[in-house]
Amino acid sequence: MTLYLLILVAAAFSLWSCSTHKQRPNILFIMSDDHTSQAWGIYNGILDKYAKSNHIRRLAREGVVLNNVFCTNSICVPSRASILTGQYSHQNNVYTLADALDPDSNNIAKVLQRAGYETAVIGKWHLKKRPSGFDHFLVLPGQGIYNDPKLKSKDNWEDANAGGKVFQGFSADVIGDQSIEWLKNRKSNRPFFLMTHFKATHEPFDYPDRYDTFLENETIPEPDNLMDFGPQTNGRSFTGQKLWILYDRWIAAQENPDRIHSSYPGLPIDTTILDRVTERKFIYQKFIKDFLRSGASIDDNIGKILEFLDESGQANTTVVIYTSDQGYFLGEHGMFDKRMMYEEAIRMPFVIRYPEEVPANKRLDDLVLNIDFPALFADYAGIEKPDFIKGKSFRANLRGSTPTDWRSSFYYRYWLHRTERPAHFAIRTEQYKLGFFYGHPLDMTGAIQQTTMPSWEFYDLKRDAGENNNAYNHPEYQDVIEDLKKQLENLRIEVGDTDQDRPVMQEIIERYWD
Repeated sequence: MTLYLLILVAAAFSLWSCSTHKQRPNILFIMSDDHTSQAWGIYNGILDKYAKSNHIRRLAREGVVLNNVFCTNSICVPSRASILTGQYSHQNNVYTLADALDPDSNNIAKVLQRAGYETAVIGKWHLKKRPSGFDHFLVLPGQGIYNDPKLKSKDNWEDANAGGKVFQGFSADVIGDQSIEWLKNRKSNRPFFLMTHFKATHEPFDYPDRYDTFLENETIPEPDNLMDFGPQTNGRSFTGQKLWILYDRWIAAQENPDRIHSSYPGLPIDTTILDRVTERKFIYQKFIKDFLRSGASIDDNIGKILEFLDESGQANTTVVIYTSDQGYFLGEHGMFDKRMMYEEAIRMPFVIRYPEEVPANKRLDDLVLNIDFPALFADYAGIEKPDFIKGKSFRANLRGSTPTDWRSSFYYRYWLHRTERPAHFAIRTEQYKLGFFYGHPLDMTGAIQQTTMPSWEFYDLKRDAGENNNAYNHPEYQDVIEDLKKQLENLRIEVGDTDQDRPVMQEIIERYWD
């Protein structure tokens, strides 16, 4: 009888232990900078056959690819702040590149740490102030550099771009290796929350020597709207950040090669370009090859980390996520960079693998936002979602059980005003997008003071997926636009971003809303 009871107790303990473990998996959140969906090789785009993404493709086969993940402010620092806090920019006060996340702010790392997770962030931090909520951090100062980067820890922390110790090697390799070192050397048996954040593929799109000849004999296909030169053809009121700016930066870099933060690869280049079309085609080919080479270094290191999880027996009990902090233009609309409300810039590629729960080789079309990420982390950790997180968990969505009240639209706002890419806010639904370019700096840090004429843009994403022609004045859509304006007003009230404390915005809205 005693032996029988011992067996029952052991079995019960085993079941309890497994159940507890399933509720508290490890969470590995891998994120790159600007590694847009067009360059992942899994989103059915023109670059799919050229992208080296073996390990991203593996995650896609073994997990769920999300087709409609979006950031709420398409620029690096604000997006990272939203991912940590689950809040819009107007709620966490991180509006622009120059803003910092207050270490005293609530964030998901603190929540998981208090709940017993061992927490770490390694790689790009970009939020200026000392990371809080992490048992371990080893982060780049500011943007960091690609080759022999400095990384800052608790032992040598200084705010902003100062401090750190040099690590030999290419940044993606260093960040991948240091992530594995931390995983190997953990002393506790607690579940871990690790944020591995790569600098790649941020401008200047550098890459390790092993990719010097990758794609050198290829001619990369061009997006249909590569030759978009400006408002005269697309109905917009501004130019956007066109590719010729990148060309000028290459020329400046080769004339001043000692400027380490402008160390573009593959220089010098031939400057005997004859016309605008030839110039744009040349810029595109170099730009895309550099970008894909840089992205290949990320994939290598994702592979190394996945291999470690396999060999250490943690693959089945670890939620693995790979995403980018926002999207990026790869020649679409003749542009590069991000910031705008257009699909290439606001869409965040996202793949998740968790063998114990997430189905393999599936796609999800639900609208998910970056403010939802920390709610998902809390859900996996068995923690009730903290009130400060304004997003919501999409764990049920991943299992194929999307809640009936899941969002059918979302709110976006970009605050860092410039004349070529004015400040604006927008609503995006499953089919339509309506944006208001109010064109005012509103005292945002880093914004230029010259205003632009307020204007509206509207796109039917089913008919014009490339957002090539502003249809705001098209007679067919006036009822749709009127309804979208009402929805946009309601969304602004819902998220608490009504500009009531900004008289100049109230004047702009009153004058230009209709």
